[in-house]
Amino acid sequence: MPRLMFWKPAPVRVIELHGLLAVREGALNLKSVGPAVERAFQGLGKRGGAVVLDINSPGGSPVQSELIGSLIRRRAEEAKARVHAVIQDVGASGGYWLACAADVIHASALSIVGSIGVVGGGFGVTDLMQRLGVERRLYTAGQNKARLDPFSPERAEDVDFAKQVMADIHEGFKDWVRARRAGRLRGDDAAIFDGSFMLGRQALELGLIDQFNDLDGVVRSLGGPHARTQVFRPVRRRGLMALLPRRSAEIIVDAALEAVEARRFQIRM
Repeated sequence: MPRLMFWKPAPVRVIELHGLLAVREGALNLKSVGPAVERAFQGLGKRGGAVVLDINSPGGSPVQSELIGSLIRRRAEEAKARVHAVIQDVGASGGYWLACAADVIHASALSIVGSIGVVGGGFGVTDLMQRLGVERRLYTAGQNKARLDPFSPERAEDVDFAKQVMADIHEGFKDWVRARRAGRLRGDDAAIFDGSFMLGRQALELGLIDQFNDLDGVVRSLGGPHARTQVFRPVRRRGLMALLPRRSAEIIVDAALEAVEARRFQIRM
């Protein structure tokens, strides 16, 4: 007796975007995320389809946010795909930038959303150097080559320069949000673009997200009650060296960087 073959729907494609946005190894950046984006949009067919962004990120590098967001939009338009973003615990700052690459943004009522702003800063150790008797010797070609050097006294013109750079980046962030959320934003700029994070329920009122839903709910709405997922994850480590034991110092440094950056975000929250 011949076996009955039941048709199975194609799995829902999910791109996992978890972690900090930074150039360094192990973080979200174009090098690690790009291959996952390419694979997720390949093979959708002439009719297009849907791709889901699974986002859990407090942000980080504005450059990497822009590069990844732009790549997602290009591939979505080429494939005629509709993109859904699901913000889990956090989709703030650069994480929200990534969410705006989607056509529809979903989140929990308690998700951390927004933080549409830019922060910068550092440390000055000139007094400590003086107490230790350390003499700073710095040689440059170009009067501003050592601008914002932490071992030199702070100059007012350098502070103004840094603030202008951050203001320009902020304007680019606002332009991206306005373009991607056109016709859906509600409320004045002071409430939306002041850099504050907010809960999902407030984000829904301001039009920063479209509806409350979680990843399972979005997958089932796209693929039916028995939907399967095909998850595309960033490439964290590549090549033969990834198979070798990592040095203890490297592990400690990586862990320290993760802890410092994560704690910094938690304190601000």
